Amino acid sequence: MKNIKRIIQLGAITTSMMVAAAGCGSASNQSKASSAAKGDAKDKELVFYSAEGFDQDIAAAFEKKTGIKVKLIDDSTGPLLAKMQAEKANPQWDVAWFDGPSNMQGLDDQGMLYKDYLPSGTAQYTDLGKKMLPKNHAYFPVTATASGAIAYNTKLVKASELPKDWPDLLKPKYKGQIAMNNPSISGPTYSTVLGLMILQGGIPQGKDFFTKLKANGLQVFDSNGPTLTNLSKGNVKFAIAQDSAIIDRMSKKEPINIIYPSSGVTTLTSNIGIDAKAPHLEAAKKFVDFALSAEAIKIGTTIDGGDSNFISLLQNAPAKQGIRPATVKWNEEDPVQGAQHENDIKQWFTQNIVQK
Repeated sequence: MKNIKRIIQLGAITTSMMVAAAGCGSASNQSKASSAAKGDAKDKELVFYSAEGFDQDIAAAFEKKTGIKVKLIDDSTGPLLAKMQAEKANPQWDVAWFDGPSNMQGLDDQGMLYKDYLPSGTAQYTDLGKKMLPKNHAYFPVTATASGAIAYNTKLVKASELPKDWPDLLKPKYKGQIAMNNPSISGPTYSTVLGLMILQGGIPQGKDFFTKLKANGLQVFDSNGPTLTNLSKGNVKFAIAQDSAIIDRMSKKEPINIIYPSSGVTTLTSNIGIDAKAPHLEAAKKFVDFALSAEAIKIGTTIDGGDSNFISLLQNAPAKQGIRPATVKWNEEDPVQGAQHENDIKQWFTQNIVQK
């Protein structure tokens, strides 16, 4: 009987332990399930800062494809960069997409970009795409345009009066007839200013060029829109603006045509990057994957607006054909140099060109 009682007692203890263990396992599983559910919920949204004209359409297509909700903050590049700097200690964004490799390089130099990810779409890069991809994979080029070309009003300018290269704009006959964008607001324009400075022989020589251009009556507006509207209305005869925006005005039958200067134009890439502290990292990776896909590039080419007039950097995703002459001379921007001098150049331009 004692042995029987001992067996019964041991069985009871074992049963109690199994029940307790099952209870603990259930609690643990519930905790894991709860945590996973929270993770899933977190990965079902992201915050997207963008200065691209096709951003809303691509965000909508991504939402439909993945079920991940995108909160889009759309603005010019300058204000977006200022917002990102203000949020540096507590970032609110996951993905950013705008023109100008120097702008992205500046963020990378501050440790603000996530580097431990290589989207599958990079395998489809063209030669230019491969060349413009930073070695540390901090950001990814998606499209390219000319940061600045010369537009002119066809009703006011005769063929015999056209400038052939950038230095021609300093001639007295063009006094008071030229407009351009503000590089502190317009992302593409910083690349234009930097590129023109390098063409003159360096930043000091470039500052001298713009000082002379200002003395020749240069007018400065915020961005491509107001600059080209003033050109179309005849308030100026010439304008320096992103070539994709000029091509758009031409396609809408405005009295505008384009000149690609003989010494070349700066190749401007649009670039996408992930916040190093992205609140929704996995969702951000998926969005960048989508951006570097033939599906997203096709969406970009179909929107109404200048940003659809880009060169695709993906072999499997052709862009619009025949919208630029084959004779364009393309000059590459050095993003490291551009990032190093960005603040100085923008401040100098504001104080000496915009405000004077």
